[in-house]
Amino acid sequence: MTHSTALLTDHYELTMLQASLADGTAQRRSVFELFARRLPEGRRYGVVAGVNRLLDALERFRFDERAIGFLADRGVVDQATRDWLAEYRFTGDIAGYADGEIFFPGSPVLVVEASFAEAVLLETVFLSILNHDSAVASAASRMTWWAGGRPCIEMGSRRTHEESAVAAALSAYIAGFATTSNLEAAHRYGIPSAGTAAHSFTLLHDTERDAFTSQIDALGKGTTLLVDTYDVAEAVRTAIGITGPELGAVRLDSGDLPSLAGQVREQLDALGATKTRIIVTSDLDEYQIAALAPAPVDGYGVGTSLVTGSGHPTCGFVYKLVARETADGALVPVAKKSPDKISIGGRKYALRRRSASGVAEVELIGVGEPPVDDGDDRELLKPLVEAGKIVGRTTPEESQIHHLKVRDELPRYASQLSRGEPAIPTEYSGDHDARNPFLPRSHM
Repeated sequence: MTHSTALLTDHYELTMLQASLADGTAQRRSVFELFARRLPEGRRYGVVAGVNRLLDALERFRFDERAIGFLADRGVVDQATRDWLAEYRFTGDIAGYADGEIFFPGSPVLVVEASFAEAVLLETVFLSILNHDSAVASAASRMTWWAGGRPCIEMGSRRTHEESAVAAALSAYIAGFATTSNLEAAHRYGIPSAGTAAHSFTLLHDTERDAFTSQIDALGKGTTLLVDTYDVAEAVRTAIGITGPELGAVRLDSGDLPSLAGQVREQLDALGATKTRIIVTSDLDEYQIAALAPAPVDGYGVGTSLVTGSGHPTCGFVYKLVARETADGALVPVAKKSPDKISIGGRKYALRRRSASGVAEVELIGVGEPPVDDGDDRELLKPLVEAGKIVGRTTPEESQIHHLKVRDELPRYASQLSRGEPAIPTEYSGDHDARNPFLPRSHM
């Protein structure tokens, strides 16, 4: 996909641009930051995903003839603004948390430094990518944590927009999922894909035995057979009667999964198929995966709950101006003053403060200057764009490795699914109000 991303934006970005070009403030040096004021209720941490997609979108953020023609036809902005947009190229700097990184309330997930004109145009496309992808990754991380070493399969394509499905597959992979059912995601990002058959394939055939025989002939004995179309016990007997103990796996997609998995495991073992795995699906989420932990299950297929962020389809990220250049050239902090939409002015820097044993303790954010590293800390902001050049891309595999590594830094209670506060507090250093504005009022 090579089309321009410039119109994936809100109308008011361009009206602000036109006004600032006219009054001479458009070129003022500015710092915008993307952050979440709070985590979704019940979440102990969030996971960043979409950074590489964001960089791809930035690379294609060009007002081509089609876009300029549309703006002219609709009268969105004047000729002078259209002329400026036709030459638009981002020339500033962007630092941010990498794909797979953990974030908390107030974490400066993205820091954009450029002229006001260059930076303000990116608000909507950046937010739409990171809010969606990070919501999916945050849910996926909880699922893979509770799955332990059992693989999770992403299979939610039919429950969301076709392009959202591709992005969700990538986000889930970053957060530890093993495979996806989405072939476009496999093609575009190199993610491993997997899939066998649905109930319709069994129903197509005159008997269940005919369906199983056909699938095994086509895909081999290592395939996964769906055994709950009719009678599960009879289907398992039929399957092992055809393959012997070499059957790769059976899939359960309905019923009381914990007890049914136990019954099927006993039956498989009694038939000598001790290495045949049991895969479960059926509208799973992190809570059901946790409940299945004691059951003899070997893998999970997750769909609807995953691609919808398991009840939280957005991270609540915002994109705010936190510093801007004055008429005399000084860079000064700015922030909206509102009791319920709090921001802290000033350019941010971030460290993850860790104990001597490597356990995360504090999200330490410096305002106006980097916080002091006490020797065990980890720097969180990585260069993504320097003077307009993209420098911070990572592969899906690198992002997944990074996520699993940094998730292991969290205290163990970060995995809890009950309601509670973020796994570690956010603290500030530098020129700011010493209170944490992102804590609930009862904590202030």
